[in-house]
Amino acid sequence: MDPDEFRRVGHEVVDWIADYRSRVEGFPVRSPVEPGWVRGQLAGLPERGEGFDGLLADLDRVVLPGTTHWQHPGFFAYFPSNASLPSVLGDLLSSGLGVQGMLWSTSPAATEVEQHLMDELVGALGLPPSFVGGGVIQDTASSAALVAVLAALHRSSGGTWRRSGVDGTETVYVSSQTHSSLERAARLAGLGEQAVRAVEVDSRLAMRADDLAARVRSDVAAGRRPVLVCATVGTTGTGAVDPVREIAAVCAEHGIWLHVDAAWAGPAALCPEFRDLFDGVDRADSFTANAHKWMLTAFDVSLFWTAHPDVLVDALTILPEYLRNTATESGAVVDYRDWQIPLGRRFRALKLWSVLRWYGLEGIREHLRGHVELAALLESWVDASDDWELVVPRSLSLLTIAHRSGDDAARAAMDRVNASGDAFVTHTTVDGRFAIRVAIGAEATREHHVRALWDALRLRG
Repeated sequence: MDPDEFRRVGHEVVDWIADYRSRVEGFPVRSPVEPGWVRGQLAGLPERGEGFDGLLADLDRVVLPGTTHWQHPGFFAYFPSNASLPSVLGDLLSSGLGVQGMLWSTSPAATEVEQHLMDELVGALGLPPSFVGGGVIQDTASSAALVAVLAALHRSSGGTWRRSGVDGTETVYVSSQTHSSLERAARLAGLGEQAVRAVEVDSRLAMRADDLAARVRSDVAAGRRPVLVCATVGTTGTGAVDPVREIAAVCAEHGIWLHVDAAWAGPAALCPEFRDLFDGVDRADSFTANAHKWMLTAFDVSLFWTAHPDVLVDALTILPEYLRNTATESGAVVDYRDWQIPLGRRFRALKLWSVLRWYGLEGIREHLRGHVELAALLESWVDASDDWELVVPRSLSLLTIAHRSGDDAARAAMDRVNASGDAFVTHTTVDGRFAIRVAIGAEATREHHVRALWDALRLRG
């Protein structure tokens, strides 16, 4: 494909994407196909190239029926995945440049645009100045959690972890509401499940700092070595907010790395009125927020900051001869390969930059505030209902609701809504009770979509 062919076919591809987005509301939100259906529609690999006409036809024939439409305005499941069209174009630009930004020298722009954006966002989000110079884009919050655990292990061992690994005394602290990526990070780091402590939660499902303190004291007395605590601002199940400042005090007393996971809720810190939720983050060792959840940026862009980039780099750096270069050896540049698990890295900052340039910070704030207002409206309808109730307080744009008559009614309502194709919701359990999560966050969601969901949930049948 030469540049002229690319131009011609590229117009067709962009037209296809634009057409898809213009009619996405007409598709069932959740794919209705049975397992194996998609593979059953696919032919073998062609011996000779066919061009793009057949591929575009297969997108309509096979891919769209087999797609759950995350950009649908009726998508209220999990958390949002805001692949705004400016970010799609930014992703195209990144792919078009085709750079591999593992070192500063392999693409200075990829490194320095990322540095600039991450430092600028420290102020925009109200994060502590200690994070300036400590920002890096990871692929997901799961990777951010893993590098935080590795940096914490390195620091807690006095630097010996990199050479000798774990010794079996390490402990990591989460709550029952902490994302499963933290337990997975402990496994991947070689700690095993036996190292993970589940701290008790209070009536709002937030981590209890007093129980954390008691567990840490018990482990220290038993000869264990507390390594990391993960506090969450906006848990996946219910949007609970852990008392970060109280947790930070426990961590400071024992020299424990505090990682704050704000993967979903983090972008809300762009709005000053929501910053009380982030009280105590100034005492964190690391912090993560996903731009690809609620910040209008296509998957995958996870924003990660640490107040100790030297510790992170020392934990992860390996410099084989084939990567040596003058810029690296000068010490004047950042090589982001030392800040992440893989060696190679995409120019992810370009799609985030595209979003920030298109919308501006105020445009993103408007996006966030609009969803919170819709959630507050839905909350008022739930409060006035005889059949439904909140099982925990609303958290920003997330509501967790249950049916007063029991789990069967709630589950039936969820199944009915999801089968309709007009909306998609998921569930959790709260104190053993089945509850529906309504996560308002799709870019195109408006009041009439929320009203339609509420009417569908209240149907009897």
